[in-house]
Amino acid sequence: MITIDKGSSKPYYEQLILSVKEAILQGILRPGDKLPSVRELAKELLMNPNTVAKAYKVLEMEQTLVTIKGKGTFVKAASDLPRDEVRVGQLKQKLEELVVEAAHLQISEAELINWLQQNYRQMGGNRT
Repeated sequence: MITIDKGSSKPYYEQLILSVKEAILQGILRPGDKLPSVRELAKELLMNPNTVAKAYKVLEMEQTLVTIKGKGTFVKAASDLPRDEVRVGQLKQKLEELVVEAAHLQISEAELINWLQQNYRQMGGNRT
């Protein structure tokens, strides 16, 4: 369900954030599902609990998760949230950087769009 790649140069907490979001997108985690506690997940992934806590905190700030004191951390329903235009802008900037790199590597627009569509479908995008 939630995984990290210890060989990756990406910080563990960022990998955890992405892994949780991916599990939600793929329907593995659904609104209302309870996540392991910080200690449980840290033990399972063999990592520092502070790293897991940091990832959970970011996901709470993004309103992906909600923590209820004494009960645990749960997946929040995305339909209850307005679109976060600040994060949309950040995503657009990342996409611009990706397009520059793709063009530099002589990857065609069609190929890039195909990759995007394939990944979007594989992740369960456009679920309604």
